[in-house]
Amino acid sequence: MPAEPVEESAEAPHQSLFAACKELTKPGITKLVTITALVGLVLGGLHHGVSGWGEWVRLILGVGIGTALASGGANALNMWYEADRDALMKRTKNRPIPARRLTSGFVLLFGLAMCIIGSLVLWLTSGPMPALVAIITAGSYILAYTPLKPITISNTLVGAIPGALPTMIGTAAVAPGMGFEPLGDKIGLTLFFLMFVWQLPHFFAIAWMCRADYQAGGFKMLPSVDPQGNHTAAVMITTAALMIPVALLPLVVIPELAGWATGAAAVILGLGLVAMSIRFARSRTDKDARAVFFGSIIHLPVYLIVLVGEALVRFWI
Repeated sequence: MPAEPVEESAEAPHQSLFAACKELTKPGITKLVTITALVGLVLGGLHHGVSGWGEWVRLILGVGIGTALASGGANALNMWYEADRDALMKRTKNRPIPARRLTSGFVLLFGLAMCIIGSLVLWLTSGPMPALVAIITAGSYILAYTPLKPITISNTLVGAIPGALPTMIGTAAVAPGMGFEPLGDKIGLTLFFLMFVWQLPHFFAIAWMCRADYQAGGFKMLPSVDPQGNHTAAVMITTAALMIPVALLPLVVIPELAGWATGAAAVILGLGLVAMSIRFARSRTDKDARAVFFGSIIHLPVYLIVLVGEALVRFWI
């Protein structure tokens, strides 16, 4: 899943059960994951010819609710797994388990229930393949990425996989084919690569700013073995630059839906992210790393709005 926000409140935490459960789901991440799944659904639906308001409403509600529940559950399980390490870090010490607002057992059951219910919603409303993608996403997040965080700096690349997979939940709901064929849908794979690459400069910026906190928690991130920031800066520039060709892929994959507007957004936003990454490479300051972080946050929604907006306009025209 995409990385969590840079900071969490150090103030007195909310005491209500609802607030604590909401916090378990990491609402910011869950919202982003749900939006990317819906982007995949809309682009895939337009390309593959989904018709009828009833069909669209069923798919949008099913994919949206199912993805949100499964994502929220996976985030809760992540908090359950990392509770001891969260207690060691300033930005996470007030999470529900370290702050003793919720028990570890409750969080485990809550996370599992959310994942199961979300997957069932996807299965019943959108088919088995979207549910399978949600299960794989949650499983790889909890069973692969999370355990690797204190072991190897390669965890970031592994973590980008469950962060990118939700786009395929939407496309798998509308792609034609029998069995596992919908998982090979070209739109789903295109959006997967887009989200995979986007997470890298985004997360490396976070890892640089929070390097002391990650070290206190025992997590191995690139900046922890790269104190001067040489490799971190190089990777940030490279992955930011990769965003340009990856964001241009829809012009090749779905030319009837993506054109000059999407192309312009890909180039302009990508160059901006590269420029911010170069500035960080020159300064190695937290301020410029934060600029890359916020630049990535601006890049993705603006690009997706342009991509989906142009697709809708071209479809209706």
